Amino acid sequence: MPVPILLVAGFLGAGKTTVVNHLLAHAQGRRIAAVVNDFGAINIDAELITGASDGVVSLSNGCVCCSLQGDLLRTLAALLRRDPRPEFIVIETSGVADPSDIVRNLMDPVIWREAPLETVLCVVDATTPVARLNDALLRSQLRAADVVALTKLDLVDAEGCALLRDAVRALRPAAVLVDAPHGEVPTALLFPADADRVPAPREPGPRGPVADRFETLSWTSERPVSLPRLQQAIGRLAPKLARAKGLFETLEQPGRSMVFQLAGGRATLAPGGALAAGVPRARIVFIAEIGVLSRAEIDSTMEGCIEAG
Repeated sequence: MPVPILLVAGFLGAGKTTVVNHLLAHAQGRRIAAVVNDFGAINIDAELITGASDGVVSLSNGCVCCSLQGDLLRTLAALLRRDPRPEFIVIETSGVADPSDIVRNLMDPVIWREAPLETVLCVVDATTPVARLNDALLRSQLRAADVVALTKLDLVDAEGCALLRDAVRALRPAAVLVDAPHGEVPTALLFPADADRVPAPREPGPRGPVADRFETLSWTSERPVSLPRLQQAIGRLAPKLARAKGLFETLEQPGRSMVFQLAGGRATLAPGGALAAGVPRARIVFIAEIGVLSRAEIDSTMEGCIEAG
């Protein structure tokens, strides 16, 4: 029996991982396989995790999660060979990916026969200014969508949200537009009620530009960081960043990790677990448009977060 695919798209920091986490944690008996670009971002409740092997985390509710390493079609083929076979596959795209390119790959006749693309979900940060919808990548993500989910609704007023809804509807009138507080999207919109129904192939749209737009720069430290200095450093770098995330130990709370996220110009900190032995005390990934931020600027700014001596 074919295994339907849900493709989750959306710009950097929109909340895609939160949506995938919610789907896996509330599978309601469905065996879901999630394919994600950033495996470490998945944060399923500890009581759901039963083990990991071959780059796949198994969950006690019958779901699995794996990292997208290499060719997407090979990853899908490996999932389809699992026993028991998943009932649904969720693919979380990179925040800088044009879904039309992935849709084109999924139209491969061999994959389509075994795992047809059922739904494209585009996750949109509700605080996104309407003018931002002129961004070519964001427009491509929205135009591919069957369902558009607005996240972070608590961070925007009713008027701003209404303006964004109207703009999204104008850009993609065929899509179903829903609110998704805490990443909650109604599963009836995402998975077919009729398991035997095979969706019709779709037109992937025009091929996106080949040139890369964003680059990723990483910074690590073998020593803990000063939290106040780190906050100042991030404040200086933030205007040039599209996204940032990381784990680090602070001088103020030795032995514990903090989880850092920067998206939409907003930075958040949350407590993490105990630090593993043999890993850097700080690991932060910065994503910016190519040429906007240099390696030297990151190094010089972040080195100031480490206590001298």
